[in-house]
Amino acid sequence: MKISATTFNRMAHIRIGNLTDLQLLLSLGVFVLVILLSFAVQAQTLARATVTGQVRDAASKPLEFTTVLLVRAADSSMVTGGVTDAQGRYQIETTKDGLFRVMATQVGYLKTYSQPFAIKPDQLADDLPALTLAPDTKTLGEVTVVVTKPFIEQLPDKTVINVENSIVATGGTALEVLERSPGVTVDTQNERISLKGRDGVLVMIDGKPTYLSMSEVVNLLRNTPSNSVQTIELITNPSAKYDAAGTSGIINIRLKRGTSGTHGTSGSATFGARYGRFPKASAGVTLNHRNQKLSLFGSYNYDNRQGFGQVEVRRQFGSGDSLTTVRNLGYRPNTNKVHTVKAGADYSLGKNSTVGLMINGMLSDDQAEIDNKNLIYNAQSQLRQTVTMTNASTRELQRLAANVNFRHVFAGVGRDSLDRELTVDADYSQVAIEPLDQMRTRYFNASNVETKPALVQRNTTPSTITIRAAKADYVHPLSKQTKLEAGGKLSYVTSDNDIVFETLTENRYVPDPQRTNHFLYDETIAATYLNGSHNWQKWSLQAGVRMEHTRSVGNSVTLNKIVDRNYTNLFPSVFMTYSASKDHQWRASYSRRIDRPNYGELNPFIYVMDPYTYREGNPFLRPQFTNAFQVGYTYKQQTNVSVSYNRTTDVITGVNDQLGQVMRVTSVNLAVLNNINLSIDCPITVAKWWTIRPSANVFLNAYDATYAGVPLDYRQVSANVNMNQNFVLPKGFTAELSGFYNSPLVYGMLRTTGFGQLSAGVQKHLWNKTATLRLNVSDLFLTMRPGGTIRHATTNLEFRNRFESRVARLTFTWNFGNQKLKTTRQRQGGVEEEQGRIGG
Repeated sequence: MKISATTFNRMAHIRIGNLTDLQLLLSLGVFVLVILLSFAVQAQTLARATVTGQVRDAASKPLEFTTVLLVRAADSSMVTGGVTDAQGRYQIETTKDGLFRVMATQVGYLKTYSQPFAIKPDQLADDLPALTLAPDTKTLGEVTVVVTKPFIEQLPDKTVINVENSIVATGGTALEVLERSPGVTVDTQNERISLKGRDGVLVMIDGKPTYLSMSEVVNLLRNTPSNSVQTIELITNPSAKYDAAGTSGIINIRLKRGTSGTHGTSGSATFGARYGRFPKASAGVTLNHRNQKLSLFGSYNYDNRQGFGQVEVRRQFGSGDSLTTVRNLGYRPNTNKVHTVKAGADYSLGKNSTVGLMINGMLSDDQAEIDNKNLIYNAQSQLRQTVTMTNASTRELQRLAANVNFRHVFAGVGRDSLDRELTVDADYSQVAIEPLDQMRTRYFNASNVETKPALVQRNTTPSTITIRAAKADYVHPLSKQTKLEAGGKLSYVTSDNDIVFETLTENRYVPDPQRTNHFLYDETIAATYLNGSHNWQKWSLQAGVRMEHTRSVGNSVTLNKIVDRNYTNLFPSVFMTYSASKDHQWRASYSRRIDRPNYGELNPFIYVMDPYTYREGNPFLRPQFTNAFQVGYTYKQQTNVSVSYNRTTDVITGVNDQLGQVMRVTSVNLAVLNNINLSIDCPITVAKWWTIRPSANVFLNAYDATYAGVPLDYRQVSANVNMNQNFVLPKGFTAELSGFYNSPLVYGMLRTTGFGQLSAGVQKHLWNKTATLRLNVSDLFLTMRPGGTIRHATTNLEFRNRFESRVARLTFTWNFGNQKLKTTRQRQGGVEEEQGRIGG
């Protein structure tokens, strides 16, 4: 049985001895302060010089991914280095003075040096003339350069999960990879995702919102093979350029895509087999082609799997002689078949302009045979009645998204002028969901004798969500140190939900007017933003503001209820960084964000979950707002420590109400949630063959609200701990050991238990590294057993969940064609928020 569609976030919680929350936070604060001070005393006060320039080819086109080194003019000894960006530009910082040259090199081109130049204490910035690389016409043997990024990569503004580089992530789903990401908690029981202990995360795919409810997002990621995912980006404090949605931040899932940079054709094929309690199989292919102006890319993945879910729930209501206990035993075996496809093209209109088209889609067919048994006991713990319900459930999902984009670079004139950039995106997306539940309920007495005829019902809940969006972004550098960004976005979303609940009466199905409802929802959001940034020698500042106007109309046709809302909000953001030296950087930020109710939460229909539980929408839900503050420290560009405070008002929270014998599950606005978070990420190199990447998020969730006339002021210190270890073994083998633990936490009126898992994998490259064989096993010790309790007002329940978490996977990948092709430009369309709210 599903406890709540909006409850039970798997955020973590830790309890240490008998320490109070305040004592624990103070202890952790002192510990972190000592670490920071020990790092800070090493900080140097040397001035930093900056060397900038551009690298071009013989046709004066910018060269991306060129290695640029700052070397001594006397002996060419290297001082520091960097890599050029998409415009071929580089920026190198150093605290050394003297006479230097810049060396630029790239495979397929001749090495080139700049003229010697001096760095002096009174001359700390120098923009060099462009370097031109000539093609290397010599016949060379094949050169293969392999740069492996870590599974978890910490960048100044986000955390990147490099999925394709993980052994244990192979052969699974995008949801399972997200579950292993630092600070992320996935609640598969109630289909929720939280980031650093907070609900309200915005999930995007390729920079575009899914326009799905969180429940549908979880199902979408559960149906997305991990083999099709390139990276996952965790952005906890986005700038004004991003949609203001997502009070806890943004999770952006980037799918694998085409290549560029070298002419030719390449591709890969993947085949996988998995087994837990049931068998599973998958296959996929990716193809890429590029000539001088045109780049084509496409991919297809197929996944066929069987699995199961199991839950045990115990509820009590009444008192004295009328005390009743209901024990629910649920079992859900299911079969799922998923097709995902992605295709696109980029065409160069000239030296500075590119136009592109991208289409991706998904077809999912999920079938389940749900078996629910409710054992009802009296006050003397004697079995009084047994009620069983079987549900032949099918769920089809079709998703199609298309993006047309244009990018133009306005080339600067003269040595000191800088390029300006304009990008325009137009998006269209549609999601169609076709669920069907066919239910049969039977009633038995204590002697297991059927007491009345079976109740036969069926429930169809089709929904179609259509999204249209357009956006434009413009970047205008005023100087090498100052930059302005501006843009706007317009989105229009329509949602059509037609719920039909019927009961079989005299051999025909009769609609139930209390549970049948046609709900229409229209929403228009118009947004504009302005963002500015400036860099000093050691300081950098970025500030911006975003304005969003929202008009929404929710129309319950059956109930004749219309909720019309019209509101405008401002969302400021400020980011400041200070580089004390090359090894020590400090940062601080503030932003205000919004999280609107998803479309399913607003629909006032009733959905029957079992004979004693139903879910009901709330058309009067209001958006929730968060003010987010964060300070952080980075040591040697790798070790990161941050402390954040987040205050959310009108918190959208799932609640459970015991109404007589029946429980209602719905969503409401609670008054205030205060969240304090301490985040630590520290890579460790034990040996050349062994690296460890531990990370931890310790947070306090404190509610200040009243619900059902009873104070809801729960608070809990919790933790999310991740550990990823990589091993380089003899004879070309590599291995990975990955684990996480989410301690108990509080979410609304729910208190969850702790859970976690340990996974391991090994891989071997074959055929001159053109093929890879991977073997991994998830949840080695079967510790993924989430559960929880609710004790509030008249609601008294506890539950424990189990699913097929331990699975062995064998995956074979073959890369063919021109493997020198590089990844094409990643594009972010105009739908960063709306797709996170589809469904119900």
